[in-house]
Amino acid sequence: MYAVWETTTDLRGADLLSALAAAGADRLVVEVDDEHVAEAQLRLSTYADPVHAVLSVWTEGDPRAVTDVLTGTVGRLAGWVVDERLPLPPPEVQRGARADALVNVALLRVPDGMTRDAWLERWLDHHTAVAIETQATFGYVQNVVVEPLLEGQATVDALVEEFFPMAATTDVHAFYGSGGDDEELTRRMTVMLESVASFGAHENIDVVPSSRYEHELS
Repeated sequence: MYAVWETTTDLRGADLLSALAAAGADRLVVEVDDEHVAEAQLRLSTYADPVHAVLSVWTEGDPRAVTDVLTGTVGRLAGWVVDERLPLPPPEVQRGARADALVNVALLRVPDGMTRDAWLERWLDHHTAVAIETQATFGYVQNVVVEPLLEGQATVDALVEEFFPMAATTDVHAFYGSGGDDEELTRRMTVMLESVASFGAHENIDVVPSSRYEHELS
């Protein structure tokens, strides 16, 4: 997976898709902060310039070949080899089409004073169910970082993709699935935020609202 900052490159253009395919990539998912999510209310950034897009690339080959293509094409970049987990698989969408969803991509980091093992256990084994039960998510993808792909990039320990109905862009009830009930909204927010804080994801986090597009390259 790769974080991309502002770029003049068409991340879904034929030239980039062909170059990635030639580098051994089989599949590409582009999650980009575009005009469809411009009004998204939840935006967080630890960087001076927020992340513009997150790319997921599947390859059976050396990931350095894919990294070289992107480094030479899109400009500023950070990348990671990840272990993908699908506690709530997103719905299938026609290749090249936009998923009918607001997809929030969160970049997570292990907080100071917590071991990686304890952090993973708290996030994967406890928080996952809370996140799915207290929000209107219909897709939840966890990507645990195995190793970074570029030297000198800021630390990221996991990337999470959460799928929400488009109404969640501006409607907090739609985000939490509380059906317009303010008391239920408060309950869900309280449970969710307490769980988030239990593994340090209430701070030092990036949240990138995005549109999602998937392409088969082979």
